[in-house]
Amino acid sequence: MTQSSPSSAESSKPAANASHEALVVQQFGAQASAYVASAVHAAGDDLGQMVAIAGRTPGATALDLGCGGGHVSYGVAPVVGSVVAYDLSAEMLAAVAAEATKRGIANLSTRQGAAEALPFEDGSFDVVLSRYSAHHWQDVRKGVREARRVLRAGGTAVISDIIAPESPVCDTFLQTFEMLRDPSHVRDYSTAEWVAIAAEAGFAVTGVTRRRLPLDFAAWVGRMRTPEVQVAAIRALQAAMAEPVRRHFEIAADGSFVIDQAVFELVAV
Repeated sequence: MTQSSPSSAESSKPAANASHEALVVQQFGAQASAYVASAVHAAGDDLGQMVAIAGRTPGATALDLGCGGGHVSYGVAPVVGSVVAYDLSAEMLAAVAAEATKRGIANLSTRQGAAEALPFEDGSFDVVLSRYSAHHWQDVRKGVREARRVLRAGGTAVISDIIAPESPVCDTFLQTFEMLRDPSHVRDYSTAEWVAIAAEAGFAVTGVTRRRLPLDFAAWVGRMRTPEVQVAAIRALQAAMAEPVRRHFEIAADGSFVIDQAVFELVAV
């Protein structure tokens, strides 16, 4: 007897008792090729900034922590000695390895695991980079402490991520529609939170660059294959926003919006 295959909406539903790590793998593994091809992730001023910072240390050993589609790894590979693309999802890493081969990148390797338990010796890297990953970490403080542990003294870490607005009401809306779009979302942290987290882990914050990031709504939900019921819930939230919140996110008629993003340049002390 042949069973019909589940719909994309059904297949995207997590098992009821899945761990957070399993949920992250489930959410992103099936979308690996979409993240390799994502225009938002493949470009951006923050990506160029990260590559430029990594290039200040010739011959560096670099770690791309939570590499996703691998765009940081591809970008820094020509300016460092070697780069390890590290991610929780085996499917994502396979897609990154295939893309690296396609691009002729020979100094990129992959390694699987969680940000909170890095399988590397103390001081293994000159540069640690993380882009659009930390808001999925179950314990961001532990993940940043691990980044400091595997970084040599005086080494550089660069974290680029979505940041939470200082306004509590704007923050609440952001976290809600992030979770509706992707249940593996944990939290977007504010600039002040990031500075505190970095300091607690043993970093000196040497630079913070804030930007506004436009997101096309259809592409944003499409990358995650967000079920229609959740897409409708996000659109309902957008319609219910107070005018100051709507202005902050610059909500467009098609649901496209703008969020805050920042790059944090850190030095291991």
